Amino acid sequence: MSRKAKQQLAFKAFSAKQLTVLTWWCPSSPYSRKDAIICDGAVRSGKTVCMSLSFISWAMAAFEDTSFAICGKTIASLRRNVIRPMLPVLAQLGFECSEKVSRNEIEISFGGKTNSFWLFGGKDESSASLIQGMTLGGVLLDEVALMPRSFVEQALARCSLDGSKFWFNCNPDNPLHWFHEEWIKKHDEKNCLYLHFLMEDNPSLTPEIISRYHSLYSGTFYERFVEGKWVAAEGLVYPFFSAERHICPVPQGDFECWYISCDYGTVNPSSFGLWGLLDGVWYRVAEYYHDSRALGVQRTDEEHYSALEELAGGREISAVAVDPSAASFIECIRRHGRFKVVHAKNDVTDGIRKVSEALKSEKIKICTPCRDIVREFSLYRWDNNCVKDTPCKTNDHAMDDMRYFVTTLMSSGDCSFFAIATERKE
Repeated sequence: MSRKAKQQLAFKAFSAKQLTVLTWWCPSSPYSRKDAIICDGAVRSGKTVCMSLSFISWAMAAFEDTSFAICGKTIASLRRNVIRPMLPVLAQLGFECSEKVSRNEIEISFGGKTNSFWLFGGKDESSASLIQGMTLGGVLLDEVALMPRSFVEQALARCSLDGSKFWFNCNPDNPLHWFHEEWIKKHDEKNCLYLHFLMEDNPSLTPEIISRYHSLYSGTFYERFVEGKWVAAEGLVYPFFSAERHICPVPQGDFECWYISCDYGTVNPSSFGLWGLLDGVWYRVAEYYHDSRALGVQRTDEEHYSALEELAGGREISAVAVDPSAASFIECIRRHGRFKVVHAKNDVTDGIRKVSEALKSEKIKICTPCRDIVREFSLYRWDNNCVKDTPCKTNDHAMDDMRYFVTTLMSSGDCSFFAIATERKE
């Protein structure tokens, strides 16, 4: 094993809460008769690695020739956040792991026993059918607050074997979220061990890293991801936005790369942003904003495309990201053949979190000609009438196109990435 690999597998001493997670099911533990465990709290607090190792260890100690489920929001996120970090550690501990990627199955052997661990993604209501019909010895649900209730309950119903247990792991969400109402608030009556984690419960985090996380978030995201609280989103979505930190004149210099992000509307406003990269910072140097209701003039796809051309000017635009629901406008851009167009990622809550991080770290700045996005920053608010985190659907069009830029274009990390996004010729 390489020196780098050994460093990646090295553990520091576990915290008291981590040790509880690792041993709660053992016969000598005071919690061994519990039917389930819930770990929630701050990001990077050491929940996931302990949960996954403990789940596998318990399954191998308690069962043989049995199926188990490991669930995430998607298979891709599950592999990235749980499986990939877990397998090398299991191998170092003496477990034999055989991953069958095409079947989403991992066969694990230890001490003469072998069990199968099946991977599932619970991204929407239809996901419940994927796990239906199985008989399981237990289930680990990573980021359970991101999964629909129907999927979670279907997974739990599959655990019909004697001695089966449930394992839940998540970061906090809205306090009216179904999982908070049905499981965290009722953990005693459901015979469930509940452990709440903070960053300080992870011994591998240095004070400097913890301080960095404190500086990355504010408002609701700070309370949830740093303090580990189940709180409702309220007030301005970006309350920390300030003219002093985030607004500047268009800088002088040769920009390294250009992108355009588009939130397209017919009756609703259309907002396009021109973004340039200079010395590691992305600047929104210009924008196009057309509100057909306010102006009393509705524009066609071709007219919006002409505005896109004018916004681009003579610059070489690496890619244009467009709201995926704007099929006719996407086709219009492709038909003209000048720009590479990509469908924007449209997960609102995750996108807002990423925009918040980019603003807090000052990786994006707004230039003074962009008056409409500055106006929307002061008006873009959470909808307090919704149980799920949802911004009000007003004054959000420049906000949306900025979110498309951060999640789809800026996050690619390389302007040349979209060279593969050209339209396929028939």
